[in-house]
Amino acid sequence: MGQGKHAVVSQERRVKRLGYRYGVLLMKCAKPFGKVAEHGGYMLRDEETRKIVFGNTGYEFSATLDEVEAFLEAQPKHRTGED
Repeated sequence: MGQGKHAVVSQERRVKRLGYRYGVLLMKCAKPFGKVAEHGGYMLRDEETRKIVFGNTGYEFSATLDEVEAFLEAQPKHRTGED
């Protein structure tokens, strides 16, 4: 069963909130092309260093939204929200 557009938007919001806890920004490819359109479309960028921390293996925006979410959920918690 495929995901509808609303489910993808909802998942993007959830991943953005999750990324905030780790100090990373979810980046989405504005105009998917070639490999990005087939598999991927997302990257994570560290807010402090502005370096890509996930989603640039082989080509930019190489991670799917599910892969980004799994990557973040596997990280140890280090930002608690009392900022």
